Amino acid sequence: MMSAETSGGAVLSRELRDADGTVRCDAVELLRGSLRRRGIPMVEHDRIDTRTGSLTVYSSPVKGVDDVALFAGASAEVREQVRQSVMEWTSVSRARTVLLASPRAFCAGVERAIEIVERALEHRDNPVYVRKQIVHNTYVVDDLARRGATFVEELDEVPDGATVVFSAHGVSPAVRREAARRKLDVIDGTCPLVAKVHSEAKRFAARGDTIVLIGHHGHEEVEGTMGEAPESTVLVETPEDVHALEPADASRVSYLTQTTLAVDETRDVVAALRDKFPQLREPPTDDICYATTNRQDALRAVIEESDLVLVVGSANSSNSVRLVEMSLRMGTPAHLIDSAMDIEPHWLAGATTIGLTAGASAPPVLVRQVVSALGGLGPVTVEERTVTRETIHFGLPAAASRRRSP
Repeated sequence: MMSAETSGGAVLSRELRDADGTVRCDAVELLRGSLRRRGIPMVEHDRIDTRTGSLTVYSSPVKGVDDVALFAGASAEVREQVRQSVMEWTSVSRARTVLLASPRAFCAGVERAIEIVERALEHRDNPVYVRKQIVHNTYVVDDLARRGATFVEELDEVPDGATVVFSAHGVSPAVRREAARRKLDVIDGTCPLVAKVHSEAKRFAARGDTIVLIGHHGHEEVEGTMGEAPESTVLVETPEDVHALEPADASRVSYLTQTTLAVDETRDVVAALRDKFPQLREPPTDDICYATTNRQDALRAVIEESDLVLVVGSANSSNSVRLVEMSLRMGTPAHLIDSAMDIEPHWLAGATTIGLTAGASAPPVLVRQVVSALGGLGPVTVEERTVTRETIHFGLPAAASRRRSP
């Protein structure tokens, strides 16, 4: 087993054994993140034993807890940096309350998309390619890649005739035509709620409307939706964008929205559209999906009580970013984190109550890891605040379980 001496770095472990017994470090993921930000190479042992004398161990007790400590081993090259990391986390150790917003984490569309890839890996003998990230979450994509999925940006990276899964964000008709021309074995992972917006775009275009799509430039869902009627669709993000619109016929304007937008900001854009186009045609039901709305409502229920909000989700996850922005607009500091490793010690200074949630593409396990890591800094009281129960389930396409040999 590699030691800190041979790696020239740090040794991390959840257990420290010394002459007095064994203590745990549940905050090891927090230390791991600090050392990664410092650029220190790390190895992990099952246990650090101070009695071996083979490495320098920096440890510090957690306030008010006798049997929990922060600790890490260090080689000579990085001893001071490791000591500083241990002490930074020790300085913010204390008892805390975590307010868990509910619903949080995976939604039905994300669960469906992930299961589609899992089923394809199980039932296909040939390689399974996924166009773009199946959902916008680093942990999920890395996990599926380790299990055999090959992620590509475009179809030209997929061999003719191979299996390809379309992501939950949907694709344009041009991508579907290219897949058919290449005789690709397509499994469509598009979220049914995104597919609904595509259907509305086709219907609005067929009746001759200018379609105003409210969404974020460059997002995959927006690109797919605009591809349904590119000559008829214009993209707006703000009320100011609406003021600049000059459609050919102001009496034939309709709007659609990306499914993962902030409800309050979208409301302002829709209001501007109604003001400018009194005959505006609207979608029959709200395009912002139930999961996005529920997660925003759930976080709103804990923001005012929180000193700090942590949102688990990746940087390219639109609904996760919207949660951070909502907290900041309401006056509570907030940070987006891929995992507990991204938490920085100065965020926690003075924070006794932490609001915690996760975007719809983030797995629940990452939320549990954050709670566990915070518990390594002192006793944590967890209070769950539930605003609604989600019971929606989407079935899988038949192609997901169809067996196909090369």
